[in-house]
Amino acid sequence: MFPHRTDRIVLDSIDNPDPARVARAWLAGFEQGVEDVFPHFAAWASAPGNPDRVADTAAEVRPLFLRLAARLDREPIPWPGADPAELNGNVPRQTMLDSLFRPGRYPALAKLMRAAGQGTVPPAPATPPEPVVQNVTAVGVGALCNDVEWPRSPAVYEKVVAESRAAYPLTAGMPRNVMPCAAWPYPPREAPTRITGRGPSNILLVQNERDVATPLTGALRMREALGRRAVMVTVDATGRGSYLADGNACGDRTVSHFLTTGERPRRDTYCR
Repeated sequence: MFPHRTDRIVLDSIDNPDPARVARAWLAGFEQGVEDVFPHFAAWASAPGNPDRVADTAAEVRPLFLRLAARLDREPIPWPGADPAELNGNVPRQTMLDSLFRPGRYPALAKLMRAAGQGTVPPAPATPPEPVVQNVTAVGVGALCNDVEWPRSPAVYEKVVAESRAAYPLTAGMPRNVMPCAAWPYPPREAPTRITGRGPSNILLVQNERDVATPLTGALRMREALGRRAVMVTVDATGRGSYLADGNACGDRTVSHFLTTGERPRRDTYCR
């Protein structure tokens, strides 16, 4: 919005800039993000010697998860002390979204899958204090709903959820489902900012190859929209956040060099 007030800009973990959808596109990105990261989880969850191993081979993990979630949809397990008080199919799906943010969270999903597969439940997770829940929800919903008009017709959501379930069974339509934004009473005050190639060429994009929340596909759209203004560094890493987060020396060195000297790579770069 104010390109001439900027110096060196690094964007880390990048969203789809589609101005017609904004937050709706960000949420929908979880569909592809899960598909990108789940094979990495499957390899970890099938590795010999892993105490949380759920299958003998990586190829078995995906169908195991899908069968488990479908069975819990039909036959939830009572879960005393938890909220909700039953372990239904959406619990492993939401746990999957949370766990795939970083490999360090993989054990939570594996432990849940192991317990539910045996017909039991893990210890009920601690519930955050109510003020924290209210504040996080208010800020999140306010940001999502104020960016762009959301459809109000239930038929719109029924259609896109059905399409999403068919194309992305792991997330089962969740990233395109109805949000409080469908009943949000405040129209956006201004149109979303359109990202273009007009402006100073002082942007470095850095993006993990496997990112559940901001997948590489969205980052590539941002790269295309910025044109000559940006150079992109794609990092062979898994997780949310790239710079100084994954121990990738090539990516960290490239970003630090730009921030300290202003010099970027001459062209888009891939860091193994």
